[in-house]
Amino acid sequence: MRVLRKCSTILCTILAVLVIIYSIFLPRIVLKGKSQEIINYKEKYVEKGYSAKILGKDLTEDVKVEGKVDYNKLGDYKIKYIVSVGGIKFTEERIVKVRDTSKPAITLNGEKETYVCPNTKYKDEGAKAYDNYDKDITNKIKTEQKDDSVVYTVSDSSKNTASVTRKLIYEDKAAPEIKLNGGEEVYVSVGGSFDDPGYTASDNCDGDITSKVKRSGEVNVNNQGSYELVYTALDSNNNKSEVKRKVIVSNGIIYLTFDDGPNMGTTNVILDILKEEGVKATFFVTNKGDDSLIKREFDEGHTVALHTASHDYATVYASDEAYFQDLYSVQDRVKRITGYESKIIRFPGGSSNTISRRYSVGIMSRITKETLNRGFKYYDWNVSSGDAAGGTPAASDIYNNVVNNLRHDRVNMVLMHDIKPYTRDALRDIIKYGKQNGYRFEKITEDTEMVTQRVNN
Repeated sequence: MRVLRKCSTILCTILAVLVIIYSIFLPRIVLKGKSQEIINYKEKYVEKGYSAKILGKDLTEDVKVEGKVDYNKLGDYKIKYIVSVGGIKFTEERIVKVRDTSKPAITLNGEKETYVCPNTKYKDEGAKAYDNYDKDITNKIKTEQKDDSVVYTVSDSSKNTASVTRKLIYEDKAAPEIKLNGGEEVYVSVGGSFDDPGYTASDNCDGDITSKVKRSGEVNVNNQGSYELVYTALDSNNNKSEVKRKVIVSNGIIYLTFDDGPNMGTTNVILDILKEEGVKATFFVTNKGDDSLIKREFDEGHTVALHTASHDYATVYASDEAYFQDLYSVQDRVKRITGYESKIIRFPGGSSNTISRRYSVGIMSRITKETLNRGFKYYDWNVSSGDAAGGTPAASDIYNNVVNNLRHDRVNMVLMHDIKPYTRDALRDIIKYGKQNGYRFEKITEDTEMVTQRVNN
């Protein structure tokens, strides 16, 4: 026993001496930080540092570092620190562990505080879950519904767990929603009729409550002005909503006038549309086209007015006498076909035209007065469809040119040409727009106040 104790003492002494020699005479690498570092997935590894010394001499700059950390991949990565002294390599190691330490993120569909209709069961709106490593883990969400809350819990593959709570409030605070058919502003012509376009009402708890809507306010279609109608709805939990509609009773009149016809293929279709829509118009005719079309215009209650026999400016405006010769020629045609002697006219190019100046200076100033002296009335326009020669060839443009220039505070004398197919194609939509916006359509009669432009020749 004494021998063993003596050997043990000698061995310990030797070991102590070796440790002293190692610490004094051999280089030592000291790591800063921990020998085992943990970083999160996708988190870039930052070296903590190190130092190396031997016999008081700093060897830190001689240390070589080997190894790489792939922070995009879970795993353990070895970093080796090496310093050489006298051809002998001395090393130290650090283990960097890339782990997923982030909790998943849960996003609720809907609000975190949700109002639920009283005496009903909450219908879960669900949630989404996303993890930095596992990506979409919505299908792993576990839902627990309680009396006043819903708890959503999810764990990723690294056992990181997250939870979100939705609070349920059993109270109806939402007012019903009222939707007006036909918009919040409706136009009606004076003397016409107002038919309420109607409405619908729905409630988040009660469903369809259209039958519970109450309307207040009146519309007097015989007096021009603006009238307000109020629509009110009350749900079973006394939530109230209200919307208003403005009904404007106006004296807006549209005179649809057509020049240069008649023409088979366009005029006959225009007459069909006018008949179907119950609208009367005015046709300023020429000596061209089928007599049957002029007869139909007259028989169906439209005004057959006079435009020009030839529509040749050089002929019509050669002199005052030439103009009236042309005018009486087309008047005779209309009388022969209809038995009616028309006194309503429209000058070729309108009373404001300047092309007449090429053929007779001052002729428009003279014949505008003389036509009145001879019992005629002439009509220009204040709304142009743009369908004249050189104008737009698209029905949509014809429509826009007309409806964008209509006004409720005046008579709207609309210039169109019944020989144009794109005008024919735009007509029905123009009529529908007028009806929907409170205009009334009339034809020109001898009692209609003239709409004239400034005479420029």
